Amino acid sequence: MATRDYLIELGCEELPAIPLYKATKQFGDLVRDGLDAAGLAHGDVRSMSTPRRITVIVSSLAEATEAESLSLRGPAAAIAFDADGNPTKAAQGFARGKGADAFELVVREDEGREYVFLDIEKPARPATEIITEVVSASIPKLSWPRSQRWGRGHETFGRPLRWIVSLFGDEVVPVRFAGVEAGRTTRGLRVLHVEPAIADVASYESVLEDAGVIVDTDRRRQLILDGIKKIEDENGLRAETPAKIFDEVVNLVEWPQVLMGAFDEEFLQVPHEIICESMLSNQRYFPLYNAQSGELTRNFILVANTPLDVADTVVDGNERVVRARLYDAKFFYDEDLKVSLEEFRSRLARVGFQEKLGTVLQKSERVERLSSAICEVAGLDAETSADAVRAAHFAKADLVSGAVIEFTSQQGVMGAYYAKAAGEHEDVAIAMSDHYRPRFAGDELPRNIAGCVVAVADKLDTIAGMFAIDEPPTGSKDPFALRRSAIGILNILREKLHIGYEELVPAALEAYAEQGIEFDAGAVCASVCAFIKGRLEQMARDEKIDADTVAAVSAGSVSAPVDYFALAHALKDARDNDADTFDNLATAYARASHLADADLGVDVDASLLGDAERELLQASDAAQAAVDAAFSAKDFTAVIAALAGLRAPVDRFFDEVLVMDQDEALRTNRLRLLNRFEAVFSDVANIGELARKK
Repeated sequence: MATRDYLIELGCEELPAIPLYKATKQFGDLVRDGLDAAGLAHGDVRSMSTPRRITVIVSSLAEATEAESLSLRGPAAAIAFDADGNPTKAAQGFARGKGADAFELVVREDEGREYVFLDIEKPARPATEIITEVVSASIPKLSWPRSQRWGRGHETFGRPLRWIVSLFGDEVVPVRFAGVEAGRTTRGLRVLHVEPAIADVASYESVLEDAGVIVDTDRRRQLILDGIKKIEDENGLRAETPAKIFDEVVNLVEWPQVLMGAFDEEFLQVPHEIICESMLSNQRYFPLYNAQSGELTRNFILVANTPLDVADTVVDGNERVVRARLYDAKFFYDEDLKVSLEEFRSRLARVGFQEKLGTVLQKSERVERLSSAICEVAGLDAETSADAVRAAHFAKADLVSGAVIEFTSQQGVMGAYYAKAAGEHEDVAIAMSDHYRPRFAGDELPRNIAGCVVAVADKLDTIAGMFAIDEPPTGSKDPFALRRSAIGILNILREKLHIGYEELVPAALEAYAEQGIEFDAGAVCASVCAFIKGRLEQMARDEKIDADTVAAVSAGSVSAPVDYFALAHALKDARDNDADTFDNLATAYARASHLADADLGVDVDASLLGDAERELLQASDAAQAAVDAAFSAKDFTAVIAALAGLRAPVDRFFDEVLVMDQDEALRTNRLRLLNRFEAVFSDVANIGELARKK
């Protein structure tokens, strides 16, 4: 069958850059799915966009569907008709579901049994008819964070729709939305004021390029990358191009022209973080650093939206804009330097943390106290402990500074600058800067131990407080990002502090109790620990540790993240290397656990033991000694090896010994032996979990 390419272009006022990516892909998917559902054959479906248009091009679209003859089998004839030959509800329902009448059904034999069939002739449908239906249905389905309605109509879109191009080869296909009729006229770059006609799909991109529009998103992206690379190479510079901002810039321009501007030297005295945030967040400029030294320079990259030779004018205008923004940043910074950290901290009393949990000043006091407790648990030296407590004292002070109010993402960072200016120790300033880390998955941990202490204290205080007032995260609701905080705590404890969380939670809750908040300390402590442990288990599963291995280790006494993961990986590796041993050991352990009676204790009468029993007793005692020694040395591979050594004697025991003997003395002694065997595992893992799926 003959084919043609199809083009649909939705032209509108400038769309927001980030939602445009999602909408462009969505539109292509909707068109593809609609064509597929209609049975209209086609080739590749290509989606493109610029700030003023969303385009989908379907290659090799058939000019019509294939005619079809269908024979649809329904229920058995015996239940499709009653004794009088009238269609039953079963037949009527089948026919109705196919858009037919029950009297159209015919009876035929199939697989040795009579069934009713509905014979349908589906004639070929022209592509233009299907295109109109599919596109008209797809446009309203596009999702936007905020939609607009304009004129007198009720239709909504991301921005007011101004034109539609709908071409099947060189033929205009009717599409109408929000009062706009499809045609072949598009619009070029706004400043050029041109409205070219598209003769056919093949000429679409070239016509737009002549009108100042590069419609291919990937091509614009590459042009920007090439322009940045050229500036970097020619000037010995390195650009900072955060992915999110870069993607936004790609969809802010229709004809990218990469240029370099500069701001006044005096602004380099301002912390580079707020300089960069101002340029990136407000103007979408890319800061430039010296490629050798890594220092921020006064240069920046801007991406203009014009094919015209007006570089000097564009650069001058943008330099004026950035100068005004940086004057604001410099003003805030200079004014903040006139205020002491203690004064900033006192102002936190006027800032609420959470309605039931008090002010940010109260949080600051709790974090300072908890930091001291963490230092003690971690056994840190006096100097590091002092730095951590001092950093905790001032950690939140910059929240009320002018610079942070204006540039909110720089909380902590600006506090570090103010601390350095006030003569605080370098490690205190670093800890203040880093105590919000890790802020997201893959983020760096605090650079020094003092920062790690304050980060754990800050995050744990929030978790403890929200659980104390009975507002834990539920489903997707987690306004204080407690799950992310718990993962951050665990990563810091695992990588830096090498302590557990269970002994820290009571200290965090104690501060709230002294603040006057009423709660059941024991119950809340258990809930917080269970919540953090849940994140620990999820992290282990994310590291490709089997769920049953995670469950087994979680049932033991090891909770300190560094030890937990070491033990979990040791058990995983042992199972991977010798699956049979651990499968059999797990089965035996599960059986022993089922039979064991903790009330009987572990004192075994050796005089009542047979050979198999005596072997298990000796092996259990030897394994217990080995496990204790390996635990002390944190050699978890040796721990698992000691447990694996119990497989042979416990297998022999169950093969040769009747545990539930009629002789009460023998029965009791054998149950105590199983208690002794099971006790070897108690601090390590519930190996029986490994047999659950068998």
